[in-house]
Amino acid sequence: MARSKVPDVIAAVDLGSNSFHMVVARYSHGQLTILDRLREMVRLAAGLDETGRLDRAAIDTALECLERFGQRLRDMKAESVRVVGTNTLRRAKRRGAFLDRARVALGHPIEIISGIEEARLIYLGVAHTMPSEPGRRLVADIGGGSTEIIIGEGVQARRLESLYMGCVGMSARFFGDGEVTEKRMKRARIAARLELDPVRASFLDHGWDQAVGSSGTIRSVSDVLRGRGGDGVITPALVEGLIDQTIRAGSVERMRLSGLSAERVPVFAGGLAILAEILNILQIKQMRSADGALREGLLYDMIGRFTDEDARARSVRAMQARYHVDIAQAERVEATVLDFLAQTQKAWGLEDPFAALVMSWSARLHEIGLDVSHSHYHKHGAYLLEHADMPGFPQEEQKILACIVGAHRRKIHAEDFGDLNPPWHLKVEYLIVILRLAVLLHRGRSAVALPKIQLHPRGESLELHFPRGWSDKYPLTATDLENEIEYLRSTGFRLKAEEG
Repeated sequence: MARSKVPDVIAAVDLGSNSFHMVVARYSHGQLTILDRLREMVRLAAGLDETGRLDRAAIDTALECLERFGQRLRDMKAESVRVVGTNTLRRAKRRGAFLDRARVALGHPIEIISGIEEARLIYLGVAHTMPSEPGRRLVADIGGGSTEIIIGEGVQARRLESLYMGCVGMSARFFGDGEVTEKRMKRARIAARLELDPVRASFLDHGWDQAVGSSGTIRSVSDVLRGRGGDGVITPALVEGLIDQTIRAGSVERMRLSGLSAERVPVFAGGLAILAEILNILQIKQMRSADGALREGLLYDMIGRFTDEDARARSVRAMQARYHVDIAQAERVEATVLDFLAQTQKAWGLEDPFAALVMSWSARLHEIGLDVSHSHYHKHGAYLLEHADMPGFPQEEQKILACIVGAHRRKIHAEDFGDLNPPWHLKVEYLIVILRLAVLLHRGRSAVALPKIQLHPRGESLELHFPRGWSDKYPLTATDLENEIEYLRSTGFRLKAEEG
């Protein structure tokens, strides 16, 4: 796929469970220069009830913040901005209405990313904003709703984990009234230990040479230690000292810690409990604080998408290898898919660059289900694509990819893609038709190139024009095409094939 020039100015927005962050940067001569940073404490996680619904106050606070961010981003093009939602939005039920309003307020769509993808982006942000050092690096990030732990080397993450605990949830659960006692802290630390224990062995087996922490809790602890005359390096003894002093004071607020912002106070105790157990369980002797985090990772990932480092392309190649895809066949289908897309994109409104990308990925991965079973392999492929950890892919993109692959043969179930975000809930039908035709025409798996086929799209219909005599030369494919006409007719789509 041809690459585009990196925009001069790019922006990343991180809709975290505790804070919303936005960073705007200029890209010049291979370097990023930060132009603007905005951060607001929203505490979205605190507005999520036990049923998984966001309360009205949390929604209103979030939308007001996004409207302010939107004023800064209003004139930026879609390809220059990425907005991601993390743990709280992953957990939220019936989030579609909120995301629609949030998209309007911000002026840009919002991607919901998995915990593993969040971990990958965090590591990318840390790695690109710290001095390059040899050896492996462990990165810990205590967010509002989740905690990510990663081991990587250079700018590549090797081991990623996202744990279901964060400073907002932990503080609300054990220190909801602001009081900190020895008993409460002990219970909080046990809860953190239970989350960490299942991943302990694998991280210790990997090993690392240095430990780094990013985001609010760890940066705040580092700032507090500097406020006491230290160098900001975090050690188990220093964290235990902070915990002991907090317990003696009875609350974080009464400690009046230098370097700790007022807005961080309500969630600091829960974050301390998590940090103490990370240091304990993973046997970390010291940890430095990093400047980069998820939003910086987003910026560098965006740059990668414009160059040859798109993490999604690497994920697609990895899936092809893992599920033993016939690469030659995938490339034949891909070439035809992209040709058909070029002929139909204007009439069907598929000029968005993502359409070409997702069609390319669909062609490359449409047969991964064969590694599970030949029977209903399209369904197996769709399941794998929707539920696999695919670095670089937000959840919505995986859903679109899964829908296309799952409908590339046999009966089409329109209800499977009815809940996709606009406009793809409508456009995906056209993408499915394109892939189905390409797969059908290459069913013989022949290395002989297809003849030139002309496509004439119009609304919910498509006419195919083949060279004269084509059906006599390929009678089996012609029969398949007749069956396809009937399959599509059942969905309300009209397909017609002619020769000459």
